Amino acid sequence: MRAPECDRACMLITHQWIGRVPDEAATCLHSDETPEIHTVISLLLVYRTETNLYLWCFLSVFSFSFVSSSERVNMSELEVEAQGESRDSSKKKKKKKKEKRRVSEEEEEEEEERKQEEQVEKEKEKSESVLMRGIFKVGKKSHDVLLTRTRLTWTAIIPESPTGEGSVPQAGEVLLQDVFAVKVKRRRMAGQQSGGAVLGLALFHSRRRGQRLEEDTLHLHNASAEHTHSWYNTLKELLTGFSTRPRYVKVFINPSSHKKEAVHIYRDHVAPLFKMADVRTDITVTDRKGHALSVMKECKLDEYDGVVCVGGDGSVAELCHALVLRAQLDADSPENPVRAALPLGIIPAGSTDVVSCSVHGVRDPVTAALHVVLGHLQQVDMCSFSSSGQLVRFGFSAMFGFGGRSLARAEKKRWMSSSRRREYAVVKTLARLRPEDCQLSFLPAKSSESSLFGQQDQGEDKELDTESAEESWMTNQGLYLSISVMSIPCLSPHAPQGLAPNTSLDNGSASLIAVGNASRSEFIKHLKQYTSSSGQFSFPFVETHSVSAVRIRPRSLIGWSEEESEDEGDSKNTPIIQSERAALPWNIDGELVEIANEVLIRVHPRLITLYGEEVNEAESTVTCSCI
Repeated sequence: MRAPECDRACMLITHQWIGRVPDEAATCLHSDETPEIHTVISLLLVYRTETNLYLWCFLSVFSFSFVSSSERVNMSELEVEAQGESRDSSKKKKKKKKEKRRVSEEEEEEEEERKQEEQVEKEKEKSESVLMRGIFKVGKKSHDVLLTRTRLTWTAIIPESPTGEGSVPQAGEVLLQDVFAVKVKRRRMAGQQSGGAVLGLALFHSRRRGQRLEEDTLHLHNASAEHTHSWYNTLKELLTGFSTRPRYVKVFINPSSHKKEAVHIYRDHVAPLFKMADVRTDITVTDRKGHALSVMKECKLDEYDGVVCVGGDGSVAELCHALVLRAQLDADSPENPVRAALPLGIIPAGSTDVVSCSVHGVRDPVTAALHVVLGHLQQVDMCSFSSSGQLVRFGFSAMFGFGGRSLARAEKKRWMSSSRRREYAVVKTLARLRPEDCQLSFLPAKSSESSLFGQQDQGEDKELDTESAEESWMTNQGLYLSISVMSIPCLSPHAPQGLAPNTSLDNGSASLIAVGNASRSEFIKHLKQYTSSSGQFSFPFVETHSVSAVRIRPRSLIGWSEEESEDEGDSKNTPIIQSERAALPWNIDGELVEIANEVLIRVHPRLITLYGEEVNEAESTVTCSCI
């Protein structure tokens, strides 16, 4: 191609491309679909004439635009990559920071745990470090005696034999938590009230035998007055460190309980222990029902460290009710129960002593007194019983039906002995066994997923709060021979495993035991099983639930009268209906309470504190011969 022709070709191609934007042109240059551009460039390289100088300028500008566009594309890609790397880097930094924070928190937790362990070890070492060491004669042999903050140990001093052989001495030990008194032993002449030669120390402590606590004494003989007083002062200081031990208690004695032995029980078994443990007392001997309640409403409770009751279940129920009621009055909270301010000690002096057996395991005044002086505290759930919106009382257990009617008959024969009265009432009530026609509603306990003894609970998926809506109540209607609600196991010598064996003292719920209508023989079999370890709830007519509230609404009010008809009728289906407004007998903590309307029972967790401990089984010393 000659130069003029090349110029014309270049001019045409230039005019063709002159209208394209640089970016579009650059895209075309980059592709294989624009061979004419490559041709023009090739021609320009061969024919460099004056006529195509402007094309050179255009192509130079075009090339610059193309290069700039490419650079921008490359730069944008680089920026995206840089931003991605920056994001990745920031993510990695955040991840590293989180990892460092997590590691730091773990290290802090480990350090805290290590410090706590070190603190525990230091306290343990401190408690086990020897405070005093001396030589005392225990029995007829000299012993090496060591005293720490938690225990006192003694080991016999045995001289080495010439052959180098000897028996390993046996060490004795007593925990200071079991020691309730320490005294200096002196030799005194007849009639001498004070002074005398120092003989050593006497440590009074408790020793456990099964459920019983027994008093025991450790004699440490040393004639050195200085040495003995040094040990005495140290031991007294250690014993005062037990803050739960009372120093001043209010004592109520019911002289009319059971065999009228309460005064003798306190004087012979309890008072000496209180005196030995330096527990001061303020004693009130009650002379009527409600006397303890009236005294508790007026006395200054802040002067005392605890309250002690010497009597049966009726006296205990009255004082428990009085303590909670007084707490409500002091807190100005008439609607909501308030936890009792003082612990209650129970010295058993009744016929059954259910509450005492439930916290002591035995009906033993010495065991009960030792629990008090040693400061063994146990929180216990209580129930409130109300009717028609009015509080009836606070208590631990209630029986409606058979239990209430038996107690009502027994109360009318107070001239009989307690055992004969109980047998008479049970046999008479069985002879006239009738079911109660009522509506039974209950709220399952929060922690309950099934009933106490394996039966599936109907309300496990519903709201269990006691203030919840009406639909969360489980309701049954029918005939019941007996309905019992118990917030404690109710152990006794007649029922060693308890009337409610699968509940406990402070689990925040009560045991509901509903015995439906059944024949007399089947009901007697059910009652007999309470004297054994199990089986009383395996009958098809017995329902058991763990509940937080119970409502019992009699459909036809069934009155109580000793002059009931001798005609038994059909006991399986026909309740005796005497009066639409007659009061129904309830057995609330062994006390007869007659209520004419529906009764609402609510469980209040850990409402009172008793001197004692959780026990699983009561000591059985009595066999029931009434059935």
